[in-house]
Amino acid sequence: MGKNVAGKLGKGISPKQFYDAMQKNQEAFQGWSSRFEWVNGEDREFFESINNRDDLRCVIIASDWCGDVVRNVPVVFQAMELTGMSVEVLIMEEHLDTIDEFLTMGGRSIPIVIIADTGGHVLGQWGPRPSYVQEPMVAFKQANPDREASDYQEKLALARQELIRRYGDDTAYQQDIITELRTLLASV
Repeated sequence: MGKNVAGKLGKGISPKQFYDAMQKNQEAFQGWSSRFEWVNGEDREFFESINNRDDLRCVIIASDWCGDVVRNVPVVFQAMELTGMSVEVLIMEEHLDTIDEFLTMGGRSIPIVIIADTGGHVLGQWGPRPSYVQEPMVAFKQANPDREASDYQEKLALARQELIRRYGDDTAYQQDIITELRTLLASV
């Protein structure tokens, strides 16, 4: 049986409430949001075309302290806004039962974007970061299964440095998010 978030539909907060309640990183979040632009008209049209579907819901597990949330969720918010889809945010610390159903390689990585139907059946998910940016972490976790190893933290720090390098200082990574979300939505 597949995953279901029916018990969480209607329990989250709106994207605006999430932004307004941010205790950390609000300025950076707004900065990435204001720098977002639609590079490809076809992508924009695709997200707008979802407007005629009333069978989809979007639930995003996030927290304001997380750098990946700050980089990625502004893009997700803007893409989902065009779909007209119901979008709600679950603060991870208040919904540990939910994040524990959507672990990334055994860890609580956020954001996780969940696309579900009106009955809460999970049709797909995205996150915590674009696949190109995520690659070094996947490689690290596969090569370093022992969290107690003496060099684990050192190697983890190197993997995180590579993630930051792959994000870069510009907004190119944002197009990866749009492409991956479009692929996900096209499949549901």
